[in-house]
Amino acid sequence: MKIGFEAKRAFKNFTGLGNYSRAVISIMAKYYPQNQYLLYTPQDNAKVRQTLVEPFANISVKTAPVKILKSYWRSFQLTKSLVYDDVELFHGLSNELPANIKKSNITSVVTIHDLIFLRFPHYFKWVDRQIYRYKFKAACKNADRIIAISEQTKRDIVQYFNTNPQKIDVVYQGCDAAFCCPYSDDAIKEIKEKYKLPQQYLLSVGTIETRKNQLLICKALKHLKQDIKLVIVGKVTAYKQKILDFIQENHLTQQVIFLENVPFQELPLIYQGAKIFIYPSRFEGFGIPIVEALNSKIPVIAATGSCLEEAGGPNSLYVHPDDDIALAKAIERVLKDEDLQNNMIKKGLTYAENFNDESIAKNLNSVYLKTIEHAKRRN
Repeated sequence: MKIGFEAKRAFKNFTGLGNYSRAVISIMAKYYPQNQYLLYTPQDNAKVRQTLVEPFANISVKTAPVKILKSYWRSFQLTKSLVYDDVELFHGLSNELPANIKKSNITSVVTIHDLIFLRFPHYFKWVDRQIYRYKFKAACKNADRIIAISEQTKRDIVQYFNTNPQKIDVVYQGCDAAFCCPYSDDAIKEIKEKYKLPQQYLLSVGTIETRKNQLLICKALKHLKQDIKLVIVGKVTAYKQKILDFIQENHLTQQVIFLENVPFQELPLIYQGAKIFIYPSRFEGFGIPIVEALNSKIPVIAATGSCLEEAGGPNSLYVHPDDDIALAKAIERVLKDEDLQNNMIKKGLTYAENFNDESIAKNLNSVYLKTIEHAKRRN
């Protein structure tokens, strides 16, 4: 089978959508080597080529022929390349497809990550919302099948775009294999010394923004009887100042540590050095940091209201994203009960097997084969 991937973000983005794109490409190439994979990207990247493409003989890269018209090429000219290359199935990895793909008769799949811009429009600029709505809705309409990264995202696609739920498959995301690797006590000790981290700490990882809701953890610190510090790792936005103001007003300056621009290879060590991972986000498409935490063998406390229960499983704890007292009680409960900690770690690790590479690749391949078979019957 010859499969094309819309790979712009695989070569350009080094966070969420880029990580997802690279993961899908690499696990499919690894577990289904009999296929040929063509990566269509407006612009190449030597580093990504070295780590993503060169290890696999079945991956090749196709770039835009005219560099100054890259956006136009992705939207309108890419389909011609797919036809010329005899691509059997095209997978739009990041919420969109070429505008004219339906006319080409090339079978297509699109991954929709979330519709947060519709649920929480105040988090986005007006012009961005209009662009996203147009692209996402068109992709859902034109794709032969849709991959949602959670049941929550599937429900949102049905609700906001009036899409037939039978057209949507849920295929979860995984996390980087680095989080599945146990590190030595000495290595964890070194990372704690480098960042001046305490022996025990609570951890939250993610962009420091209103939706991620890190302020809730700071509010919970006020109610804790046990003295434990909080480490927040993530890209800074204006929301950090709101957190800093609260910390200052409530004399918590010594209890909260912010880390920014942490190299990726050090992040698993910071996870494994933590006592509890806390993810109070108001809404997510999935919640990869939770899967990272489960694989890092630390208990997870997350927020209700979106899909975080899907990521964390039945043995993580969940609180309302506005209930700082409930969060404090959950933290105290985990800290005091070693048996509970061990049970959450053991069963959380088992649950995380749902998101391993082989399972995800198998589910993706099943969607591809089903989509092609349906297209053949239709034609």
